[in-house]
Amino acid sequence: MSNRSGTDHRASGLTRRHALECMIWAGTGIMWTMAGGVPKPLNLLGEAQAAEPGPQGFSFLQISDSHVGFDKEKSVTAVDTLQEAIDHVKALARKPSFMIHTGDITHLSTAAQFDTAEKIIGSTGLDVHYVPGEHDVVDEGQGQAYLDRYGKSTKGAGWYSFDKEGVHFIGLVNVVNLKAGGLGFLGPDQLAWLKQNLSGQSASTPIVVFAHIPLWAIYPEWGWGTDDSAQALAMLKPFGSVTVLNGHIHQIIQKVEGNMTFHTARSTAFPQPAPGSAKAPGPVIVPAEKLRGMLGLTSVDYVVGKSDLALTDSTLASA
Repeated sequence: MSNRSGTDHRASGLTRRHALECMIWAGTGIMWTMAGGVPKPLNLLGEAQAAEPGPQGFSFLQISDSHVGFDKEKSVTAVDTLQEAIDHVKALARKPSFMIHTGDITHLSTAAQFDTAEKIIGSTGLDVHYVPGEHDVVDEGQGQAYLDRYGKSTKGAGWYSFDKEGVHFIGLVNVVNLKAGGLGFLGPDQLAWLKQNLSGQSASTPIVVFAHIPLWAIYPEWGWGTDDSAQALAMLKPFGSVTVLNGHIHQIIQKVEGNMTFHTARSTAFPQPAPGSAKAPGPVIVPAEKLRGMLGLTSVDYVVGKSDLALTDSTLASA
């Protein structure tokens, strides 16, 4: 397991906005390549620019925790940083096949915030597959605003699956009926659906699962885990290649356990403290010289015939 960030002390004279622009330009995100069903990340704006598509391969981009509507930092908003990130995604020489958003699209689930996020993210022209974060289900309808936009072809609170060139993708929802301390919860209906969904897949099928709150216990005291995830992970264990992508904690933490690889993504809005390093989780406003390595994107690329997993991360400080 690793948790890495970087600081460039040469940037102490920069404005926070300039630091953000430099940070995103330097490629703190990762371009994932799916190698035989196992994701291999590449530097989003470095290696990914030069990478050539492999035979029978594809790439996809993960974005998370855009928190449109967050305005604690007055000099630059979550809208600003999301727009900057998306602008550089659009400038990539190698376009991903689609995008996954792992939740907290908005900060307060308002129609205006959803509209703004959809306009910015939609400008990529990519198909986008969403799952909600807890901030996306705080409307009076308890998530109906999210479902009205993104849940038309989903089950229950918004879970679903789709296939892409032999890879099976599963979008789960674990932000409804949160447990004590904010722990995620899948619930019996979704778990029953997952069991049925997986029953039709060969054990050799690569599986990519994505949800907002991590499906492994990173720091339960802060709600950084999912109460009943053990049942879901047990169902996934028979498969030869399983990748679990999450957001929520606004920082990269990775774990490989047997045939399962777990990866949490950075936010495009604001960082959060490392597990247990503060009294509670929440937005961290940091100076420009530290911010550059704390926001980013994740992307995945699939190439048939390879099986090596090499999770990497790069920040402006290390670029």
